[in-house]
Amino acid sequence: MYEMIPLFGPVPGGMELAVILLIAVLLFGANKIPKLARSTGEAMGEFKKGRQEVEDELREMQESDSSPSSSSEFDDEPQRTETSTETETESGQ
Repeated sequence: MYEMIPLFGPVPGGMELAVILLIAVLLFGANKIPKLARSTGEAMGEFKKGRQEVEDELREMQESDSSPSSSSEFDDEPQRTETSTETETESGQ
């Protein structure tokens, strides 16, 4: 019924992948490719871990917002705080 449209265009086939791999070997050398793959994998792992931490933090914030709380921001009278400049002007400095 529905035709799936790839996000980045058509996926390269076998011959295209072989050409890409050959170019990568020529650019980086055969010895550096495993190191590049390892560092890329580590970076992806760190990214996923950071993303998971942010998602957990957002989920906790949503749960705390949905539960009723007796916060001071819902009081009838607003709280007034003095800044250092207001204190200095009131004391005559």
